[in-house]
Amino acid sequence: MCVTMDRSIKRWTAKRKTAQVIAIIQGETTVAAAGRFFDLTPSEIESRVGDAKRGMDLEGDRGCSAAT
Repeated sequence: MCVTMDRSIKRWTAKRKTAQVIAIIQGETTVAAAGRFFDLTPSEIESRVGDAKRGMDLEGDRGCSAAT
């Protein structure tokens, strides 16, 4: 788990959510481990990861269409 992440997080900012999602995507942690560590359900975390992946796909599509 990322050193900057604190178990006692009271409010999830976009920056904190992003750091958690990046750690999962990069294989630094798992959905299950993050869920246990932050007391979140796997569906909450999977939703964040899914949103991030969809966002990355949209950005990639825009980049390709803009280049042509």
